[in-house]
Amino acid sequence: MTFQPRGFDFLKDVDVRLTVELGRTAMKLKDVLGLSEESVVMLDRMTDELLDVMVNGKLIARGEVVAQGDRFGLRIVELAGSDSEEPAAASPEKKAPRATKGDDA
Repeated sequence: MTFQPRGFDFLKDVDVRLTVELGRTAMKLKDVLGLSEESVVMLDRMTDELLDVMVNGKLIARGEVVAQGDRFGLRIVELAGSDSEEPAAASPEKKAPRATKGDDA
């Protein structure tokens, strides 16, 4: 008897780890050892930036924190690889138009 699953349906019950990254920083070990209960560690992300949503370490989406009752939640704002993602650098179309021949007048 041969088992032939339909598409990838057999993968739907596989457990994965979903993480939300608030930000990162690099610190020297002596600074980590100096942390106390009131310490503040500055991260590389601004408060208005979307958070990275990862599955097993791979970016799948970006979102924002929401509160529901006494728990935190996450609202997905964009999926990774979707057309709504802006490239890190401005594309040439978004830069100021260049002068063309005949614009000198």
